Amino acid sequence: MENYSINTNCVQAGYTPANGEPRQIPIIQSTTFKYDTSEDMGKLFDLEANGYFYTRLQNPTNDHVAAKIAALEGGSAAMLTSSGQAANFFALFNICECGSHIVASSSIYGGTFNLIAVTMKKMGIDVTFVEPTATEEELNAAFKDNTRAVFGETIANPALTVLDIEKFAKVAHEHGVPLIVDNTFPTPINCRPIEWGADIVTHSTTKYMDGHGAAVGGCIVDSGKFDWMAHADKFPGLCTPDDSYHGITYAEKFGKEGAFITKATAQLMRDFGSIQSPQNAFILNLGLESLHVRMPRHVENGQAVAEFLEAHPKVTKVNYSGLKSDKYYDLAQKYLPNGGCGVVSFELAGGRDAAQKFMKNLKLAAIETHVADARTCCLNPATSTHRQMSDEQLKAAGIPAGLVRMSCGLEDKKDLIADLAQALDQI
Repeated sequence: MENYSINTNCVQAGYTPANGEPRQIPIIQSTTFKYDTSEDMGKLFDLEANGYFYTRLQNPTNDHVAAKIAALEGGSAAMLTSSGQAANFFALFNICECGSHIVASSSIYGGTFNLIAVTMKKMGIDVTFVEPTATEEELNAAFKDNTRAVFGETIANPALTVLDIEKFAKVAHEHGVPLIVDNTFPTPINCRPIEWGADIVTHSTTKYMDGHGAAVGGCIVDSGKFDWMAHADKFPGLCTPDDSYHGITYAEKFGKEGAFITKATAQLMRDFGSIQSPQNAFILNLGLESLHVRMPRHVENGQAVAEFLEAHPKVTKVNYSGLKSDKYYDLAQKYLPNGGCGVVSFELAGGRDAAQKFMKNLKLAAIETHVADARTCCLNPATSTHRQMSDEQLKAAGIPAGLVRMSCGLEDKKDLIADLAQALDQI
C-alpha cells in the first residue's frame, strides 16, 4: 500500500482478501487456535514461526487493523491494545523498568499524567515534566543518566497545546532515547509525527479513529527507525537475551523494524493481557474507513465554532490552534497545515456559575465525559471531572472554573453555532 494515498489506505490497507475470501475483515471470535502437532505450536512459543495460539497475545482481526494504522502513520509495525491508556503504558514500560526516568511534556491528558506521575512512580520509574514550550536548553536540563524515553501529545487533551515534535525529537535523539508521541487528536490524517522525527506513536482509537463512541481501544505504532543496538546499554530488554523466550535478543532477531512491537507483544501483552477484543477491532476498522472523510469536517466545525466564540463578548478566551490569536498558531501551521481536530476549549467571563448555566441550556451538544466522535459534546471540568477542586485549585492547575471543552461533531456548523448562541444568551 506504499504507493497509495493515505485516503486510499484508510479504506484498503491492512487486509487484502484472496480469491473467495471475505471482503470485509473477518471477526476471528476465538480465544484459541488449533495445531496438528506440538512441534508446530512450539515454534510459535519460541518466536520461530508466525501464527496465533491465544487471543490474549494476538488475534488475526486485530493484526489486520493494526497493519492499517501502521500504514496510515508510516510505521513498520503496530499492535492494538484495550485502550489508549494501555497503549501509552505499554509504549513506555516496554523500554523502562525500575530505576528508569522519563521526560514528559506537562501538557498531556490527565489520565496519562497520573499514569506516569503516580502509578509508574510506584513501579520505580521517575519522571521530569517540562513545559511544551520548553527551549532546547530547558529540555536538555531535564535529562538524567537513566532517562529512557521522551513523551508528549501532538495536540494535548484538554489544553490543546501543540507539541514542537521536531525539537523534542532532536533533543531526545541527542541523548540516545526515543520520542513517543500520542497522536490521538489530529490522527494521521492531519499529522504524521514519524515524518517529524517521532519514533513511537500511540493512539486512543476510542476517539476519532473509531469516531462513533462505540468501541474503546488503543494502538502503538513503531517507526522502525530507532537504532536500539546503537544504545544497547540503555535498553537491555531489547538488546540482551530474554530468558523467558529461550535467550532471544529482540533487536538482533527482529531488527529495528520489528523489535519493539514483538517485545511488547511477547512480554507485555502476554503478562498484562490488555488485548483489544476482535469485535472492537472490527468496529474500529469501520471507523478507519471513513477517517479521511470525517476529519476535515471536524476541523471545519471546530474552526467555525472557535471563530464564533472568539468574537462573543461573554467569552474571555478561546483555545484553538487554528486561530491566528492562538499561542500555538505558528506551530500548527507547521505540523497541522490542514487543521488539527474538532475540539475547542473556551473560558466564560462568569466563571463556574456561567458555565453551569451555559451547559444547562445546551440543546444540541450533549454533556459527556468524551470527545472526538460524530456527535458534539461538551464538558465543564469544574462541575464534573474536577468538581472536588476549589476555584483557586482549578486556576493553579490551568483549568479555570469557567472553562468549557467542546468537541465538535459532524453536524451542520450553523446548527452548532446557533446552539452555542442561545445557550450563551441564557447567561
